[in-house]
Amino acid sequence: MADIASRVPVTWSARVKRVRTVPGAEFVITLVTEKPLGAIGGFIVLAMVVAAVFANVIAPYPFAETHFSDALSSPGGSYVLGTDNLGRDLLSRIIFGARISIYVALGAVGLGMIYALALGLAAAWFGGFVDTAIATFIDAKLAIPTLLLTLVVAGVLGPGVGNTILVLSLFGINEARVVRGYALSVRQGLFVEAATATGAGSLRIILTHLLPNVFPMMVILASLRFGAVIIAEATLSFLGYGVPPPNPSWGGMLSHEARYYMQEAPWLAIVPGLSLTLAVWGFNTFGDALRDMLDPRMRGSDGMRYK
Repeated sequence: MADIASRVPVTWSARVKRVRTVPGAEFVITLVTEKPLGAIGGFIVLAMVVAAVFANVIAPYPFAETHFSDALSSPGGSYVLGTDNLGRDLLSRIIFGARISIYVALGAVGLGMIYALALGLAAAWFGGFVDTAIATFIDAKLAIPTLLLTLVVAGVLGPGVGNTILVLSLFGINEARVVRGYALSVRQGLFVEAATATGAGSLRIILTHLLPNVFPMMVILASLRFGAVIIAEATLSFLGYGVPPPNPSWGGMLSHEARYYMQEAPWLAIVPGLSLTLAVWGFNTFGDALRDMLDPRMRGSDGMRYK
């Protein structure tokens, strides 16, 4: 009897149901079917992460290896995307540049979200003078043009990967206002009142009740922040305040090799510029799709029903 049952063809719907039981499969299926542009963006993000992690294996040459006899070689042959003025393989530098962008974005967004959580949760829970002081600080920061503040801090700290992360993490402070508003709504919940009635301290309530409820929203904000941080890092590197050479930052490549040899070797501008455009577009579209799928307020507006 079991042998006969094994020969019965499995229907397509049954196969889909079986796949949906795999962890994460429901999310992927919903992303592809409901948000195809977001799925494309997610694929770009995944490819960028893989390139960043396995750059030493994927890249055909070390990013700083020079081949002076092949300087400014056009794309094709041994150099798929051509070489720069020092004979360095452009494909290898683009791949390692993805590592720089991911590393800086992860560090800056992570630190920024920590700032936002600390300030927002403190303002929402303690209120009064603490809330006023934090709100005044954030308003003062918002009054200063972002690019000007970034350049001043970067000029004081100097170029470098670590300093670039610290400078760009300041962007995350702006999200403290969003965290505060969301935490205030969570604070009105009965479970918070019950915890207060049982004598739970402020730190315990913040860590066990407010933070777990605010954190999913912070994931959405972080996914939307990646693209802005990547373009900001490229801007700083282009101006000479970001990742210093010979590290292959995409913005630095546009500033040094591309700016001086654009007419003679246009691929030096096209390739890093296109890479930067695709990366930012991928993170933005994937972040938008992630917001629509995870934010309860967005599910009812476009029929999204991911759980």
